[in-house]
Amino acid sequence: MANTRYFPSADVTDLLPPGTTLLPAPPHTLPKLPGRPPMVGYLVLVPADQQPAPPPFTAPDTPDALDADREHHEGPEGDASLVRVDTARRTAEVDGRPLDLTYLEFELLAHLVTHPHRVHTRDQLVSTVWGYGHVGDGRTVDVHIARLRRKLGAEHRGVIRTVRRVGYKYVPPNGR
Repeated sequence: MANTRYFPSADVTDLLPPGTTLLPAPPHTLPKLPGRPPMVGYLVLVPADQQPAPPPFTAPDTPDALDADREHHEGPEGDASLVRVDTARRTAEVDGRPLDLTYLEFELLAHLVTHPHRVHTRDQLVSTVWGYGHVGDGRTVDVHIARLRRKLGAEHRGVIRTVRRVGYKYVPPNGR
């Protein structure tokens, strides 16, 4: 009934771009909430040439915003933050040194850096970074975290912290 209220005479597939495929998501990939009916989800496959461009990166233009950004990205001695991720250019660097990351390593690092101090369970990381279609377990996350730490180097590997029996979090070097 809710669908008829929102789409009275249209099929959902009519609202998708041409060439898009709508597939039911496998039930084991959808979250289960206690006391609630099972969720229904769909995978929407869009041809690569029709995917929307990533949102443009806009730098802060006010002096106050620039100072706040500088404070956020600078360490205790005023040096640049150790780990920088630019999602628009898909680049990552540590201490000014570019990192050579695979697609999933970049996505994982970008997600962790975007949410500093937040603890992410392995299941959350799998569903967020790998997506609904991933078949595997939490060990996949552990392997990618180990590779990321190796690429960050011995002196910077500690910015990705293990929260035992839960998951991982990114802690900026200056503790902010």
